[in-house]
Amino acid sequence: MSRFVFKMPDLGEGTVEAEIVEWKVKVGDTVEEDAVIAEVMTDKAAVEVPSPVAGRVLSLTGQPGDLVAVGSELIVFDTAGGVPAEATAAVEMQAAGAPAPAPAPKPATAEAIEVAAPEADAPRGRVMASPATRRRAREAGIDLATVAGTGPGGRIQPADLDAVLQSRTPSGQGRVAGGTARVVRSGSEEIKVIGVRRVIAQRMSEAKRNIPHFAYVEEVDVTELESLRQHLNSSLEQGQERYTLLPFIVAALTRVIEQFPQCNAHYDEGRNVIVRHHPVHVGIATQTPDGLKVPVVRHAEARGLAGLAAEIRRVSEAARSGKAKKDELTGSTITVTSLGRLGGIVSTPVINAPEVAIVGVNKAIERPVVQNGAIAVRRIMNLSSSFDHRFVDGFDAAAMIQALRDRLEHPATIFIQD
Repeated sequence: MSRFVFKMPDLGEGTVEAEIVEWKVKVGDTVEEDAVIAEVMTDKAAVEVPSPVAGRVLSLTGQPGDLVAVGSELIVFDTAGGVPAEATAAVEMQAAGAPAPAPAPKPATAEAIEVAAPEADAPRGRVMASPATRRRAREAGIDLATVAGTGPGGRIQPADLDAVLQSRTPSGQGRVAGGTARVVRSGSEEIKVIGVRRVIAQRMSEAKRNIPHFAYVEEVDVTELESLRQHLNSSLEQGQERYTLLPFIVAALTRVIEQFPQCNAHYDEGRNVIVRHHPVHVGIATQTPDGLKVPVVRHAEARGLAGLAAEIRRVSEAARSGKAKKDELTGSTITVTSLGRLGGIVSTPVINAPEVAIVGVNKAIERPVVQNGAIAVRRIMNLSSSFDHRFVDGFDAAAMIQALRDRLEHPATIFIQD
């Protein structure tokens, strides 16, 4: 037996540890070189780790949710035919962040690790389910291979297992007496907080704990803006992507932020310095199957309306599909968040640290308003914003949102050079 130890690789950008999200192999499996052995999560992105060698898995370090330090043992292989000593040295040097000498078997460098693909790309025939769902199935004597999963890539959801359990309930058992028959539910489910959800929980906690949020809500009449949007959409050819309100809002924001540079900034807590950015890199809060991500539209100030719309679509889809690169998920200087049709009346968005401002877009609805002394039906939308009150005064925060409102209510001003 030739024992080959593969250590957690250096994933770059100062990463010192990574969280195990999912093992793609188990002890006893035989794997080929470059086959994906694990999905791990850094503070930047989810990545897939390829095997540096071919061999049989002898041991794994850690369970999903555990943090493994860079350079620590991750997985041990029996390479059967043996691996040259220089190959082991190269991988160990790479894990420690040092350049590996050549020639050597290809180590799992940061460049070789791709952003994790959605679970739909899992091997055919593999049963995908959470540990809690697997435990419930095992206790109930149910083979998960016989359960049809309705989640992404055929993943078995808790409701799928519930349906199988209910189908096995004898007739009349667990029904409430009188009226329509209902099934009595019991038990609970534990879901370990790992991966993107762990990162979200950590960042949200830190943001609310460390940042004194100042919230400001402003009502905006977007009737004229909606008219312009519909006019532009009517001139597009069939099959072309239609404009939403979001690129107009981002375009207006890039114009307004020039007057309020303190809102397009980062707080560097380590140096106790406010860094005011000249370019406007707008974060677009995007709901994904893994949770909330913030892909970035870089240099929004230099893009026209069509360019903004296209880039917002591109980075948002990349985030939703799990194909966004690490640099596409970092570096925003101010964030826009929107719940679309679920936008409600008011929201209280949490600042995306180290930024100092975030603008929330609520639902636009028609309602009666008083205009020039008469009742008129107008399309109204609220902007819900939050600011870091340590560095943005309430007066300046309100003034910025009111300036943004004025641009949106008179949409020609979005495109006129001052």
